[in-house]
Amino acid sequence: MSKEQILADLKTSVETWNIKLAQDATNAAIAEGISIGDIIGDGLGKGMEVVGERFDKAEIFLPQVVAASKTMEAALKILEPLMSKGEGALKGTVVMATVEGDIHEIGKNVCCAMLRGAGYNVIDLGCDVTAQDFIDAGDENEAQVLGGSALMTTTLEAQRELVEAVKEVEAPYKCIFGGAPCSQAWCDEIGADGYSETANEIITLVDKLVS
Repeated sequence: MSKEQILADLKTSVETWNIKLAQDATNAAIAEGISIGDIIGDGLGKGMEVVGERFDKAEIFLPQVVAASKTMEAALKILEPLMSKGEGALKGTVVMATVEGDIHEIGKNVCCAMLRGAGYNVIDLGCDVTAQDFIDAGDENEAQVLGGSALMTTTLEAQRELVEAVKEVEAPYKCIFGGAPCSQAWCDEIGADGYSETANEIITLVDKLVS
């Protein structure tokens, strides 16, 4: 099977949440000597991008995104032993969570899946997470980026608090934010390092910040 066909199968497997196809294509990719970077970046990640676009347009919903994430995770599990040998070192570590006072996780979960598919180590702290917990997780996992989602106007202020907490302890983290009430103007105002309007944009944003 050609490299192009294997990568196309990897992409299709995530788009159609077909775990068996993902596993077969991943094993075929390894057998053909395709690099982990290509398997994730040009195969699985491309499928996740399509899933992200369709989710942003409300063509599919959270259950399908979760199914796509599980498909990708099944493939990543096969790649794990190779990654730990350094054959496809992860690009960096991102701590993700919904900010303090907010319990909405849909957008954040999609972003976590997108980043994992793009080759990042993602530490998902869940929802209603304090600035201190973000920083502690960043310290423990040697993260480069902290990503905080807010889905309610009342919890936007927690994003500002995270930026201020990071500055206060002079931590080296880049803070990025998203969520329905969040905007580029808001992120500029609070001194954040980046804003992602859609799940799809987060990969480009994080790539830029950790490069």
